[in-house]
Amino acid sequence: MSTTVYGWFDRVVLELGREMRLSYLPPLMVYMAAGVSGLTAIVGTFFVKDYLGLSAEFLAALAFWAMIPWSLKMPLGHIVDLIWRYKALLVYAGAALIAASLLIMLGLLTRPDAMAQMMPVEAWYVLSVLLAPFGYVVQDVVADAMTVEAVPTVDESGRPMDPERRRLMHTTMQTLGRVAIIGGGVFVALLNVVLFRGVEAMDEADKVATYVQIYGLALAIPIVSISGVLLGGLLKRREVRRLRRLGRQAEAQQLLRGHAEHTKPNWWILGGSAAFVAFTLAMGLGDVPYNTEIVFVGSMSIVGFLIYRLMRELSPEAARLLLGTAIVIFAFRAIPNPGAGQTWWMIDELGFDQQFISVLSLIGSAMALMAMFIFRRFMADHSIAYIVGVLTILTALLALPNLGLYYGIHEWTAAHTAGIVDARFIALIDTAIESPLGQVAMIPMLAWIANSAPVHLKATFFAVMASFTNLALSASQLGTKYLNQLFTVTREVGDTAAGTITVPADYSELGWLLWTVMAIGLLLPFAAIALVKAMRLGSA
Repeated sequence: MSTTVYGWFDRVVLELGREMRLSYLPPLMVYMAAGVSGLTAIVGTFFVKDYLGLSAEFLAALAFWAMIPWSLKMPLGHIVDLIWRYKALLVYAGAALIAASLLIMLGLLTRPDAMAQMMPVEAWYVLSVLLAPFGYVVQDVVADAMTVEAVPTVDESGRPMDPERRRLMHTTMQTLGRVAIIGGGVFVALLNVVLFRGVEAMDEADKVATYVQIYGLALAIPIVSISGVLLGGLLKRREVRRLRRLGRQAEAQQLLRGHAEHTKPNWWILGGSAAFVAFTLAMGLGDVPYNTEIVFVGSMSIVGFLIYRLMRELSPEAARLLLGTAIVIFAFRAIPNPGAGQTWWMIDELGFDQQFISVLSLIGSAMALMAMFIFRRFMADHSIAYIVGVLTILTALLALPNLGLYYGIHEWTAAHTAGIVDARFIALIDTAIESPLGQVAMIPMLAWIANSAPVHLKATFFAVMASFTNLALSASQLGTKYLNQLFTVTREVGDTAAGTITVPADYSELGWLLWTVMAIGLLLPFAAIALVKAMRLGSA
């Protein structure tokens, strides 16, 4: 029995550690910075709830606009291919945008009156929310391409790497990338648990001081990503020296100067991306009715056209496989969520404070990290359509505990278990099981993209496909906005100075919202899988 358990642990966990290479570390550091970005998420939630009068519908719309920068991975990816030798400059620019976003929030917490004199506090918050994703997307597009470069083309003796071995190394690299992102989430969740200790007993000034401390610590995020790029440069020069010692002068020169001389500007991509940017800015800055919907449809059209152009770089079989995989992943990621109203309800009705929400985040991140190891073989042995089908059923089943909490099941369980199985107990268990599901489906697709990307278009290929799947998250936010229009959920908003309530709390329609989200989450992915099978596309 012990031999069997150790064999499983060795195959699932230790084997991944043995496959780790030093060349993987630079992109992992950039990914780690993205994972650590969640450090300010809980503070942001309570800041909006306590200090801003923004509705759940507005926040869902803001989340939609915050996802749009991720569609800019298309032109950025192609630009990275064209200026590969100078990609570090893009990481520095992204770090500056992230730092600016954090400094705005620090200003709102430490000098709110001075900030309000220049611009309304709500406007500052919106600016901060929109700056951060621009910074992260710039860094992410470089990191994606770095993951392809991190896998060597020749082995230790200078011979060309076996294709099957390279495929496995790409899978390992993408798995470790997700591990780095989620590992960053585990770290910040632990930090939040410590920093929010005793928050229920704090007065308002102490809470604000804690928030300021967290945003101050978050300023280390851009430093981590910059350090990754600097390390990548050092390792690259070391690899060049190794190749030269092995007599692989051509490979050494190729690695040293990058591949920009083999990558010609693709004016379809650059022109389509420029049209997308201009179109999005015109819709966003202009007072156009249904501008979010128009932007989404326009974005989908442009990205779809660019995917069509890239598919011409692949064989017909690979192109069909790519399209089928993208459709299934899109449907799974496009499932709407209940929005901010559910969190407000948990805070107001269930009494979940900052520290407990930090604990939920910690458990969720830790379980997602564990799932990367446990499901690694499952992901390798099954198609994405099969994986998404299984995850869809599990997601629907795991929505039931939250529904039960809304209808008071925790009162019954607490009464029959001496108070052990209360609302917090149910939330902890549900979070522990549900949180890994969303991450598992992405790794096989990322590994397939990395292994299939043409050498001269690796950043472009990654970026266009990532833009498509990230538009699924925009679709999710649009769906969330519509559902919050259909089912109104409001938290209490008051005028502190006057001591009056301007908007009363109303969670009466939250139950219908949760039921609707669960039904859509069950039906949409299976409809996509059926469509892919009917079109004989297949999935990776």
